[in-house]
Amino acid sequence: MNSSLRELFLNTICGFLGVILFVGFWSILSVTVAPELPNPVQTWEVAKPYILEPLAKRGEQDQGILLLVGYSLNLVVKGYLVAILVGTPIGFCLGLSPAFARIFDPIVQILRPVSPLAWLPLGMVLFLGAGRQALEYGALFTIAICAMWPTVLNTAVGVRAIPQDYLNVGRVLKLSRARMLFQVMVPATLPYMFTGFRLSLGIAWLVIVAAEMLTGSTGIGSFLWNEYNNANYGNIIFSILTIGLIGFILDRLMGLAESRFKTA
Repeated sequence: MNSSLRELFLNTICGFLGVILFVGFWSILSVTVAPELPNPVQTWEVAKPYILEPLAKRGEQDQGILLLVGYSLNLVVKGYLVAILVGTPIGFCLGLSPAFARIFDPIVQILRPVSPLAWLPLGMVLFLGAGRQALEYGALFTIAICAMWPTVLNTAVGVRAIPQDYLNVGRVLKLSRARMLFQVMVPATLPYMFTGFRLSLGIAWLVIVAAEMLTGSTGIGSFLWNEYNNANYGNIIFSILTIGLIGFILDRLMGLAESRFKTA
């Protein structure tokens, strides 16, 4: 067995063992500490209609899991694209220009820790004139502004970390500013940028849950909130596990894209 297959086998076994330990701890917790907490079997029973009929639409919030996740991912992708399209140029400006950094870095550091719950009301106010789409635009604004900061900061760090030899070679070859940017700086900064992209995607997925809870738009976040209001604890656990699984898949997909770019 070669090293890659051995590593895959070990990762699979360890992952399976982790799931068994988690389910076992969950079962014990539901019996001893929190009897009102549904155990894994009870959770499966209430979640089964959403899993076995993933595309069923019985009502606005009573839909199959693929539909609910699809609504959420649609908003996440839009907000995430805005975040990286805005955040990447800002990161380059922070890394390239000391004057720009002195002026705007304090603003970045002040806005970066602000909670999504604080940004969402502002987003809804900004788009009051959009009518029915105000809630969606407010959610997109919140996702974008919360998710952009890792991209901004990691891109800036990557630009500052470009070896001086690379820049010297570009000057010797008399590259134009555009060619220097796209042929020297961007390739040298890509590892840092992808780290930012990966972190931004995780934050975008976190923010969508809070945004849907507050706006009431259809998706996995609003489904979780409705099930809480209905005291359906099994579906709350099901929603949490679904959110975690989708976040895991998104992170792995971004990691795969990063590895492909590195080997290209």
